[in-house]
Amino acid sequence: MRMSGEPFKEMSINAELLECVRRDLQLMAFDPSRDSAERTSEELQYLKHYGLDMSAEVAGIDHYLGFFSVRGFRLAAHYWMPENPRGTYFVVHGYFDHVGLYGHLIRHLLQLGYAVVAFDLPGHGLSGGERVSIESFDHYVDVFSDLLHSCEMNMPKPWKAVGQSTGGAILLKYILAAKPHHYENDLTEITVLAPLIHPWGWKKSIHTYKFLHRFLSKIKRKFRANTADEVFNKFLENSDPLQADCIPMEWLASMKRWTEEFVALPPSDYPLLVVQGDKDRTVDWQYNINELSRKFSCLELDIVAGAQHHLVNEVPSLRDKIFSKIN
Repeated sequence: MRMSGEPFKEMSINAELLECVRRDLQLMAFDPSRDSAERTSEELQYLKHYGLDMSAEVAGIDHYLGFFSVRGFRLAAHYWMPENPRGTYFVVHGYFDHVGLYGHLIRHLLQLGYAVVAFDLPGHGLSGGERVSIESFDHYVDVFSDLLHSCEMNMPKPWKAVGQSTGGAILLKYILAAKPHHYENDLTEITVLAPLIHPWGWKKSIHTYKFLHRFLSKIKRKFRANTADEVFNKFLENSDPLQADCIPMEWLASMKRWTEEFVALPPSDYPLLVVQGDKDRTVDWQYNINELSRKFSCLELDIVAGAQHHLVNEVPSLRDKIFSKIN
């Protein structure tokens, strides 16, 4: 993946190497005094391929890679710790994604002086679990809540979070189901990028799902460009071994339940920043914005003209506008 200003590279790693990285991850304590910053040769290749080695660009950064176990999942995680951090940002990625695709955002947050924690969702990237599937979006929120608990002692506060697409849905559920309902909200600020409530063409898709789920366990994924950055789009389709090529019906069922649950969740006065591209054809962004405006009384909305769905990997001119909102 691109370092700042560099083009995405052709395939330089394969599934076998990534399996070695996954297998050899060390248990993480989220404590710099206990976690090792030393890397295996396979881990270095993984970091180079996805542009996650920030040491040459942001001075004084220590990077830690490992796994943590929660609720039956073995989840890959990273954290970057600068000198004298002003707080911590938690990054929650979208469906089909993984931490390796979020180097631009992580770099931006480090340059702002924050520590950064990011993890691969169950079934994604280097994490365990059925590939790109989940029984319920509640499981995503549960593991995020457990991650925060694991970071309580050593990750500097205040804590903030940013989530893209499904990652945005996870943060929305975390906020709206916060205490006294379920989760204890330790986050002082949340930004959601193109959050998932209704996907694009949901009315047609739901009828198709109701018919097909009786006969199929998964459907073929069709790669579609979701940014104006053609180099990133080609990288995603051709040079990322961590991408999945199908969509499990179980995940679609879980998304369907999330769209129904969102309506029933209580309103909130939590201050929420929503950043949305007006060329998004992955989520039904106009419907979603209307629903979020009804749910959140303190909502701040920024529409980025010309931006598509994968906002963290838009072309630099649009990405700069998007990241300027996160400061």
